[in-house]
Amino acid sequence: MALKIDQDHARFRHIVRGRIRENLRQFISKGELLGRKGKDMVSIPVPQIDIPRFRFGSRDAGGVSQGDGDVGDPLGDGQERPGSGKAGQGEGQHSLEVEVSVDELADVLGEELELPAIKPKGEARIDEDAERYTGIRRVGPESLRHFRRTYREALKRQIISGTFDVERPVILPTPVDKRFRAWKATSAPVANAVILYMMDVSGSMGDEQKQIVRMTSFWLDAWLGRHYKGLESRFIIHDSSAREVDRETFFRTKESGGTMISSAYKLCKSIIENEYPPDEWNIYPFHFSDGDNWSMDDTLACVDLLRQSLIPWSNMFAYGQVESPYGSGQFVKDLRGHFKGDDKVVLSEIPNKDAIVQSIKDFLGKGR
Repeated sequence: MALKIDQDHARFRHIVRGRIRENLRQFISKGELLGRKGKDMVSIPVPQIDIPRFRFGSRDAGGVSQGDGDVGDPLGDGQERPGSGKAGQGEGQHSLEVEVSVDELADVLGEELELPAIKPKGEARIDEDAERYTGIRRVGPESLRHFRRTYREALKRQIISGTFDVERPVILPTPVDKRFRAWKATSAPVANAVILYMMDVSGSMGDEQKQIVRMTSFWLDAWLGRHYKGLESRFIIHDSSAREVDRETFFRTKESGGTMISSAYKLCKSIIENEYPPDEWNIYPFHFSDGDNWSMDDTLACVDLLRQSLIPWSNMFAYGQVESPYGSGQFVKDLRGHFKGDDKVVLSEIPNKDAIVQSIKDFLGKGR
C-alpha cells in the first residue's frame, strides 16, 4: 500500500511539474516569489488536475444513450452546455494550489530552458570536512549502538560457550557484545561562488526597470544556488559614483544624477581583489543598466577594466540592458564592438518582463 501511495504521489508531482513548465513565463514574472530561497516552499496556482479513471453510469439508465435518433447521429453526454439553465447551488471549477520549493522551480527552469550544468572552477582547492559512518567499534554512545552486530556477537558468544538453547532461542547481549557505529572525518572538495550585482540607479532607471532587474536576479540566484553549496551575493549601485549596499537597498533605492559605469567596475574589482581570490572562487559579475554612460572616455575606461581584470578573473561577465525611454542604449553596442567573439562576455537586452526568460537563457546557457 505504501509503495502504491509513493507511486501515485510521484505521478502527481510529475503532472504538476508539467503544468508549471507550461506556465513558466507567468511564474517567472511574478514578484511574489522574490526573497524566497532554496528549500522555502511557495504556493503555485495550477489548473485543476484530474487523474484519469473509469466512471460508471447509473444502473437504471439502461442502453447506451437516451432519446430519439437515427443511425449515424453523434451522441451527446446528456449534460447542459455552459451558460444554459438556471442558477444552481453546485460548485464551479477552481484552480489548485500546490506547494513546491524554490529549488524545484529552479530545476524546472533549467529543464525548460535546457540550461547546461555549471562547470565550477577551483573545486579541488577548497575542502570541507564531513563526518561519515564507515566502521564498527567496541565502545561508543548508546545512540550509535548497532543492533544487528550486537546481537550477532551475542549469538556467537552463546553458541561458542554452549549456552544457546535451540528449543528456547533467547539471546541476551552483555556489555562485551555491544558494537557501535564508528565515524571518521573526510575532506570533500566544495566549490564556492560569488555573484556581484551592479545596477545603474541614475535618473533614467525607473521603478519598472528595477523590477525587471530584481526578478532576473532572483532566478539567477536560484539557478546558481543549485550548483554551489556556498553562494554569496554582493550588491553595488552606481550613478556618477558607486557604493556597496545590502539587498534591500539595492532594489529599493531611489537615486538620480548622471552615470559613470566605470565607478561600479572599479569597486567590483576592489571587492574581488580583497575578498575573493580568483583561483579559489567562481566569480559572476552581473551589471544592469539602460546603456546610457557619461562619455566615451568612461566607456573606454570600462573596457580596459573588463579586459585587464574583471573578465580574466570571472567565470563569465554578464551585462543586461533594460529598456528605458530616457536611456540611449549605447553601452551594449560598445561592448559588442569591443568583445565580439569573447565567450566569457554575455550580453542580453531586456525590453520588458516577457523578455526575462530569454535573458536568463542568454546568461546561463553556456554553463560557465
